[in-house]
Amino acid sequence: MKNLKLKAARASLDYSQLELADKVGVSRQTISAIEKGDYNPTINLCIAICKVLGKTLDDLFWEE
Repeated sequence: MKNLKLKAARASLDYSQLELADKVGVSRQTISAIEKGDYNPTINLCIAICKVLGKTLDDLFWEE
């Protein structure tokens, strides 16, 4: 399932996939794969992404 919440949060801060990737220490391809739903990130990576974007785990990774 695509992670449109992550993509929207990233875009709201005007970060490219590469910028977010650099801030959390992964490749741009990893961020792309998470957004496309092709990769299930570790909890540590989820937390790092949330900290950079100023969001909670529920905001970005909880499916309703």
